[in-house]
Amino acid sequence: MTFWQNKRVLVTGGAGFLGSYVCEKLKKEGCQQIFVPRKNQYNLVEMEACKRVYQDARPDIVIHLAAVVGGIGANQQNPGKFFYENLMMGVQMMEQGRVFGIEKFVAIGTICCYPKYTPVPFKEEDLWDGYPEETNAPYGLAKKMLLVQAQAYVKQYGMNPIFLLLVNLYGPGDNFDPQSSHVIPALIKKCFDALKKNAKEIEVWGTGKATREFLYVENAAEGILLASELYNASDPINLGAGFEISIADLARLIANHVGFKGLIRWDTTKPDGQPRRMLDTSKAKNEFAFEAKTSLEEGIAKTVSWYKERLE
Repeated sequence: MTFWQNKRVLVTGGAGFLGSYVCEKLKKEGCQQIFVPRKNQYNLVEMEACKRVYQDARPDIVIHLAAVVGGIGANQQNPGKFFYENLMMGVQMMEQGRVFGIEKFVAIGTICCYPKYTPVPFKEEDLWDGYPEETNAPYGLAKKMLLVQAQAYVKQYGMNPIFLLLVNLYGPGDNFDPQSSHVIPALIKKCFDALKKNAKEIEVWGTGKATREFLYVENAAEGILLASELYNASDPINLGAGFEISIADLARLIANHVGFKGLIRWDTTKPDGQPRRMLDTSKAKNEFAFEAKTSLEEGIAKTVSWYKERLE
C-alpha cells in the first residue's frame, strides 16, 4: 500500500475505458496525486503538448494508456491514423520522460504486435519471428516501436521503462460504437438491437473460426499496477487471461447472456483477422504474481448487465 502513496502519477488516457479503472485502483492503493490529461488540452500527438504535460504534472511515474484503437473494420479504414498517432504519442511521451528524468515509464503494447502465425500460446520471445496480421499491422507495429525505444533508452540512458503486451479488453464502460468497437461490445450491441427489432438473425464478420483471448478490464488494471510497482526490466511481458475461445463460441455465449435465440449468420466475405490468439501468461505470474481472476463467463455477464441497465 505504501508504494503509491507519495507518487505523482501521470496517466495518459486516464479518462478512457482502461484508464478509468487504472485511476480507480491507484486511488484505492493510496495514490493522491494522479494527473489525467484531456485531449482538448493536451494533444499528445504534438511534441509541445507532451512537453507541457510533463511540466504541469511533474510525474514520478508515467502510465501511458492513451491510444487510438478499434476493431478490424476501424483498423482497415484508418491504418495511417492508427500508425502515426499511436507512434507519435508513445515515442514523444517516452522521450520527454527521459528528458524530465522520471522514475519509470509504463508503455502499453498489444497482442497485435505478435507475428500473424505465432505458435499458441504466444511467448514473449516469439515477438520478432514474423510480420503482424495485415489488418492491424500498422497499429501493432507502432506499439512495437515503444519496445525498441524502451530497450534503446535502457542501454544508452539507464532509463526504467517497461513494456506490457495486453490482449483485447472488455467490461463495463467499454466502447459500444459499432464503427470502432471491438468484438465483445459489438456482439452485445448486435444481440440487444436484434431483440429490440424482433430480428430473427444477426450478422457477424468472418467465419467464426478465429480464436481470441479476452481480459476483463478490472483485471488488466490490476496487472498494470502490479507491473508498475514490481517489474523493472525492459524485456516485454504478456498480460492476459491465458485462454482462447473461437469467435463462434463467443457469439453463442453472448447471445445466451443477452437472451437472443435467433440465427447467427457469418459474413465470410469479411476478414477473420489473425487465425489464433492466446498469450503465455507464465512470466507475469512469476515476475509479479499476476493472474486474471475474472472468468469470461462472469465478465460477459457483468458487461451485458451494465449495458442492459443503460438501455432501460
